[in-house]
Amino acid sequence: MPSTGKARYVIEPFSKERHDRSNFSCGIESLDRYLREQADQDRKRKIAVPFVLVEKGQPNVLGYYTLSAFSIHLGELPPSVAQKLPRYPDVPATLLGRLAVHRECQGQRLGEFLLVDALYRGLDQSDKVASFAIVVDSINEDARNFYLHFGFIPFPNRLDRLFLPMKTVEQLR
Repeated sequence: MPSTGKARYVIEPFSKERHDRSNFSCGIESLDRYLREQADQDRKRKIAVPFVLVEKGQPNVLGYYTLSAFSIHLGELPPSVAQKLPRYPDVPATLLGRLAVHRECQGQRLGEFLLVDALYRGLDQSDKVASFAIVVDSINEDARNFYLHFGFIPFPNRLDRLFLPMKTVEQLR
C-alpha cells in the first residue's frame, strides 16, 4: 500500500511504465544512473525493491529509495549490541541501499519523508521476514550525518556503514 504524507506526495513501488525518471538529478551521478539504468532490472530480478516519491497524479520522480534483504556478521556489530543477540554467525537485516532526492526538492524534508517511509516498510516486513535492523552505507559525510541525526549507529570498523535496530524503529511509531 502506498504511503502518503504532506498531502501532495505519495511513495509507491517503482514502475517503469508509470514513473518518469529521465529528468531525475540528485547531484550524485551514481544515484542518478542507478535510477535511470538499473532500478527496473533490480526490481525484475528481485535484487532490490525501488520505491519512488512523486506528486500525486504526476509521473516525475522526486526521490527514491531501495530496500533489500541483508545480513550482518555478528562480529561486525558493536559488542554492546552483539552480546544481547543469539550466537548465530549472521543476523538478518534490511538494507536501505540507496536514498536520493531530486536537486530541486532538496531542503524540503523529503529525504526525511523517504527515510521514515523506508523504516516503517522495513519494520512492517520484519513480521514476515525477520530483520534485526535497517542498514545503510552512507555515500558521503553529508549522508552519514543525515543518518546519525536519526539515531543510526555506526559499525565499529566501518564508519560509512550504520544501522538502526527494529526495536528503535518500533519506538518511533
